[in-house]
Amino acid sequence: MIDARTRFSDRVANYIRYRPSYPPELVTTILDELDNRGKPLVADLGSGTGIFTQLLLERGLKVYAIEPNTNMRLAAEEALADYGKLVSLAGDAENTGLDDASVDLITAAQAFHWFNNEPTRAEFARILKADGRLALVWNQRRLSQPFQQAYDALLRELAPDYGKVNHMNLSTDDIAGFFAAGTMQQRCFDNRQQLDFDSLRGRLESSSYCPEAGSKPYHRLLEALRRLFDEHAEDGLLAFDYDTQLYHGSIAR
Repeated sequence: MIDARTRFSDRVANYIRYRPSYPPELVTTILDELDNRGKPLVADLGSGTGIFTQLLLERGLKVYAIEPNTNMRLAAEEALADYGKLVSLAGDAENTGLDDASVDLITAAQAFHWFNNEPTRAEFARILKADGRLALVWNQRRLSQPFQQAYDALLRELAPDYGKVNHMNLSTDDIAGFFAAGTMQQRCFDNRQQLDFDSLRGRLESSSYCPEAGSKPYHRLLEALRRLFDEHAEDGLLAFDYDTQLYHGSIAR
């Protein structure tokens, strides 16, 4: 079984440098659902290197950033050291270490597909206030784009672990099961990175399914990636488009 607690340990630098952030209007949408509660307390689960955590901190919120991977958590603590309302904790979605009914909002950005459903569901119900909200977020590569279709095919062929950890294996029904009936709302936001080849390679190397650098599978994948980039890039840059998906609502209890 793939262990999310250690999976990204050797990929932290690339994760920080090459992973996309999230549209600011997505955060606004989430916070607008909290009914003028002042400054809600947030638990950001699977917070990683703090990409989404930072967007919450920038709104002046106190955020409990819960991350099991030591290297990613330490990187977030360094990057976000100037934010006084960050509380960084070693934990996971099943065992956050937070008090009962202590937070107004639970967020999970690019992380929910790593969680174990039943114990996570129980932990959500324990730590979230009775009128609290849940927001699940993914940057999902836009597979209607010709480059992304070819890139996805390349990963399926040359990255053996891709099918095991691809968050797109989750169905809407899987996600909806965490929300109270009739409360889940879904929104989609445009997001884009402009990447040169080195950035595209770094983006790939930040992924948990990328073969180990220096291995034969890695070299085969990199050669194919170079050909794909040369075919689709314009003036040395590639538009790497995402549909940023937001699922939010009240949790099932």
